[in-house]
Amino acid sequence: MINGIESQSAASRASNGGTSLPLTQSQELRESFLELLTTQLQNQDPLNPLENAEMTSQIAQINTVSGIEQLNQTLKIITGQIDAGQALQAAELVGQGVLMPGNRVLLQQDEEGDAVTTPFGIEMEQPAENVRVTITGPSGEVVNRYDIGSVAAGVQSFTWDGLTSEGAVAASGAYTVSLEATDADGEAVDAEALNYAQVQGVTPQDQNGQVRLDLGGVYGQIALDDIRMIL
Repeated sequence: MINGIESQSAASRASNGGTSLPLTQSQELRESFLELLTTQLQNQDPLNPLENAEMTSQIAQINTVSGIEQLNQTLKIITGQIDAGQALQAAELVGQGVLMPGNRVLLQQDEEGDAVTTPFGIEMEQPAENVRVTITGPSGEVVNRYDIGSVAAGVQSFTWDGLTSEGAVAASGAYTVSLEATDADGEAVDAEALNYAQVQGVTPQDQNGQVRLDLGGVYGQIALDDIRMIL
């Protein structure tokens, strides 16, 4: 039995071309176990032989470490597949409009003088009986203020008609949206404004291994998790 174990260890070293290759933790444990077992068998007391339970316990520990290493390798493969799936999903968003946290609305007058505005969104954890929208200009002046009525919980998209409170078309430029949401009792409800942007490109992975979307202009890059709605 001793010669068999020594031959197995020698064969393992020979299969590596006689060179010392990097070993995983479980392989190192196996080598150490074989050396220790060989030494114990060579020097054991015939009246007090090596206990089977002790040998079985050591083998079980080796198998546990080996199983953990295989699990880690499997998780790496799964993580890589998830990252690849996210990259493909993000690539399909190029050219699409999305809503993300922010409070900007852009207005552009067309050739006929009509207003064309980008949409905005509202995200709420609970429904509101009424939401009041306030549009302010670059200098902080209130351009328009109006109620949009009840809004359900979740993410909803809306569009400002581009008119001032006097009914005139506002000048082209960037405006700010602020929200005041209340429930049926008139109590304030948390509401987060969302602004619109168009996906220009995709960065497969940043330094943290995350896929990011390039929105261009003032918006820069955002993570997939920042998207609240695809329009």
